[in-house]
This record gives sequence, C-alpha cells and structure tokens, in this order.
Amino acid sequence: MYIRAVQIADYPEWLTLWQGYQQFYSTQLTDEVSKTTFQRFLDINEPVFCHVMEHEGKLIGFVHFIFHRSTWSVGNYCYLQDLFVDSNYRRLKIGQQLIENVYATANEAECSRVYWLTHESNAAARHLYDQIAQNAGFIQYRKNLNM
Repeated sequence: MYIRAVQIADYPEWLTLWQGYQQFYSTQLTDEVSKTTFQRFLDINEPVFCHVMEHEGKLIGFVHFIFHRSTWSVGNYCYLQDLFVDSNYRRLKIGQQLIENVYATANEAECSRVYWLTHESNAAARHLYDQIAQNAGFIQYRKNLNM
C-alpha cells in the first residue's frame, strides 16, 4: 500500500470512491461538480489536491485537501475537506495514514494548520480524529447560496 497524488487515469476508480463517499453522507453531486473537482486536482494553478491510497493496483481511499490564506497566520492553512476509505479496507489505519500524509504535505508547504470537519454522528471517524488532532470545539454555521 502506498499514497500518491491522483493521476488522470485514476478518474474511474476515484469516481467510484467519490460516489461511495457521497452515499455515506446521503448526498449526490452532479456529474459536472465531480468532473470539475477532479480537473482541479490536476491543475497546478489550483490549491486543491487529492492523494490516493493504492493497494495492488487498485485505489482504496482518498483524501482531498485545500490550501488557503488565513487572517490569523502568515502561512496558509490546509483544509482537509474529504476523507474516504473503501469499506473493505477500514480499520487498517488507512484513514490515519492519509491524514498523516496531509500533515506532511501541509508542513512541507509551510502551512500553519491542518483542520477539518466531520458530522457529529460519525463516531468511528471521531474516534480516530480524537487520537490524532484536537477538537477545537467550534460549531459550523452555513447558509447555502444559489449559483
């Protein structure tokens, strides 16, 4: 098993995992959003990244993350937006490895923080997150806007 940046040829397998992630969160994004998201991963001018875990030639997990400015730091922050591992490979610390890979990538890019959100009902993920990061105690507020 190893972690690497996503490549253009990974789209079909990434899409299967991405759809599994959406199903987990009971949502469905349009094909346009999925295709645009994947293209952003490949664009060197975009601060959006995807790393994948590959095992025996098959993608079994991914992590999406974004570098962005902050008013609280000279360096960028790193927002870990999505993390997903194929259900057949859970409990093997793959999620932890993917997060630690983001830590290393963000550190190399001189980010001052890695942070993320999860749903309060996601007990399995929260068990892992409590071991490798601090719960900052913030509550998210959201206003969806029409585009």
